[in-house]
Amino acid sequence: MSKPTVLMTAGDPLGIGPEILVKALHDKRVQCACTPVVIGEPLSLQKAGFTDNLAALIPIDMPQHLSGAARPTALGGRVSFQAVETGIKLALKIGCPLVTAPISKQSWALAGIPFTGHTELLRARTGAEGLMMFCAGNIRCALVTEHFAVADLPHLLTKARVQKSALHFIQALQKMGIKNPRVVLCALNPHASDNGQFGTEENKVLAPIVRALQKQGYRVNGPTPTDAAWLAHLRGQYDGVLCLYHDQALLGLKLAAQEPAVHITAGLPFLRVSPAHGTAFDIADQNKADPRSMLQAILFAATHK
Repeated sequence: MSKPTVLMTAGDPLGIGPEILVKALHDKRVQCACTPVVIGEPLSLQKAGFTDNLAALIPIDMPQHLSGAARPTALGGRVSFQAVETGIKLALKIGCPLVTAPISKQSWALAGIPFTGHTELLRARTGAEGLMMFCAGNIRCALVTEHFAVADLPHLLTKARVQKSALHFIQALQKMGIKNPRVVLCALNPHASDNGQFGTEENKVLAPIVRALQKQGYRVNGPTPTDAAWLAHLRGQYDGVLCLYHDQALLGLKLAAQEPAVHITAGLPFLRVSPAHGTAFDIADQNKADPRSMLQAILFAATHK
């Protein structure tokens, strides 16, 4: 049986992306699980130890050499953006998974790129909503909203948005081998608003969505206070936690995870996975970066195509 092809972008050339990618490629489990194809800037990859026997390389050339301390730069932004654009086009064409090393949102902004990050670009290029998910072993969470101000949440949390996110999450869990997933939906307000004592989102938006999904046969409960939802998930009562905003998911995940987490964008025409951390400019080019999250991302992509 042939090994699946996995596309891998190297991220910002001044960040830790090239280093963690090369370290992961040296792991025998990666070479046994897939045929890796790397998309990135050659010099930064070679500096990190990349050789042709590790993977095929689709080079993204820079018009000039990047020098100086690791930092956000317009040039780094253009290079990393072009790598992701190339990866998306290939993934759409041949239907293989895409693993993306960290990019710098600031670098993309400096380069004048009109996307705040991977997720927004993926949505624009695929026409799919995409759902941000994180997994670490048996810990699984997803976000209804991602990079928005907390003050905007009451306007963003519409019935349509919450229901669509719940269905994408359920489908993603099913693809992971959980036939009839049990999902808990987090509340927005403390104590799930105590029946409207402080906040209306639970009674007006969240509870009706849960009832509607239950009528369709889905095993969804909530809205449940965040602490209780996470505790129930960690005790095995639920297969996943559907969170309403960024920190509601990431705080629980990072406190509870006993192994490296991976970031998944579900609901796309292809599987997209990435390590659950950023460019870490402060330790770039020092051989200090931990490749375990990247390693897990690649292995997840290879086994969940």
